[in-house]
Amino acid sequence: MFDLLMTLGAWNWVVLGFILLLLELIFPGVFFVWFGLGALLTALVSLLLYNLPWIAHWEVEVIFFLIFSIIMVLIGRNFFRRDRETDEPLLNRRTDQIIGKIVVLEEPVRDGKGRVRIDDTIWRIKGPDLPEGTEVKVVAFDNGVFTIEKA
Repeated sequence: MFDLLMTLGAWNWVVLGFILLLLELIFPGVFFVWFGLGALLTALVSLLLYNLPWIAHWEVEVIFFLIFSIIMVLIGRNFFRRDRETDEPLLNRRTDQIIGKIVVLEEPVRDGKGRVRIDDTIWRIKGPDLPEGTEVKVVAFDNGVFTIEKA
């Protein structure tokens, strides 16, 4: 095993890089890709600086790999941030999209309870007793029930 470490070279780093990239394809999660890129960069440095006596040591190559991997993780973390600004901030938050909408009751609200069709879904609602055909505004959502008030 120690002999393998002593003979690390550019092609070993290329193989390791592609194995890590393959692992990223098998187990997606944007984790292995950064280490795979770090290994490929280490291979590139090892190929370009092969004639320098200090690069031929496996310890130096491992240090390059660690440095490149850390740099790639930091770059990747900044690139794939989840808090980016978007033109659709409520895209996957349907109930938040509905709050503030004005809809027409298709059936009356009795005893403070009823149902209303919003877009293509029928939702449970609570609010004051109102006859069908009344325009109401959706003001809140709690435990699967929208709260309405007369618009």
